[in-house]
Amino acid sequence: MYQDRHIAVVGAGLVGSGWAIVFARGGHEVCVFDENERIRASLRDTVAAQLRDLASHGLVDDVDSILARIHVCDTLADAVTDAFYVQESVLEREDVKKNISQAIAEHLAADAVVGSSTSGIPGSAFTADTPSRERYLVVHPVNPPYLVPVVELVPAPWTSTESVERAMALMNEVGQAPVLVRREIEGFILNRLQGVLLREAWALFEEGYASAEDIDKTVRDGLGLRWSFMGPFETIDLNAPGGIRDYAERLGPLYHSIAASRTELQPWSTDLIARAEEARRDVLPADELAVRRGWRDRRLMALAAHKAKQAAGGQPDESH
Repeated sequence: MYQDRHIAVVGAGLVGSGWAIVFARGGHEVCVFDENERIRASLRDTVAAQLRDLASHGLVDDVDSILARIHVCDTLADAVTDAFYVQESVLEREDVKKNISQAIAEHLAADAVVGSSTSGIPGSAFTADTPSRERYLVVHPVNPPYLVPVVELVPAPWTSTESVERAMALMNEVGQAPVLVRREIEGFILNRLQGVLLREAWALFEEGYASAEDIDKTVRDGLGLRWSFMGPFETIDLNAPGGIRDYAERLGPLYHSIAASRTELQPWSTDLIARAEEARRDVLPADELAVRRGWRDRRLMALAAHKAKQAAGGQPDESH
């Protein structure tokens, strides 16, 4: 249906450039726009380097063909006009999201759908006054989206069912793992789950129960190993002889007691943040952050390659 039309990516930072790879890897022509001329000028080099890393892990076959499908546009109109889908990935601020949503609407094709990469702001907060608001929804990825496939689809109260279905179909088509959030909630699903873990991690660190490194180790070398291929409900279903009910009956009181012990919400204080910063900089100097991010992405590539190999070999689907 959309064979001769392209996808627009508006905002080409870390998330936007990642989306460009997702869509181009999926076979679509992609037109990318960013207001920052420096970002536009460096986009192709940035994407080419990421694609070469993916190719080295066997995650893409033809770097040149994928790169050829990514086009940098000098204006918003050039990118959005006649696109069948627009992925907006600009600054995570309500006023900025509102302004860009309205600007996109000026050039939007009559049948196009717009997804916003916001990680926590509900779409209703910035699309209420947008023309054709029924075709706008949150489409929130995990960074980098070409390595971590889950993406949250969160309709505003006025988003049409058809727009949600079309966004869902596109995400499946390009190899993402869409999750439908049935109604708006701050932080959506992923960040609310992550937030609970972060809250406890900060509290345990602040209260001196463990070092930042040992808390990281507990997740990295413990919980995270299972969570890389199972979710929380499957994890507990397999962790008791009788399954999830057995687990809930055995350990439910313990978890209730833990939750009850954290009834007072405490903000991350300036002192606490400074202590955590000191702990992290002892492990990783600030000038090595970018290098470590590259290491993270290569580890994710190796994991993605392993999961793809297992799936191709007829093993059980490890996304469950």
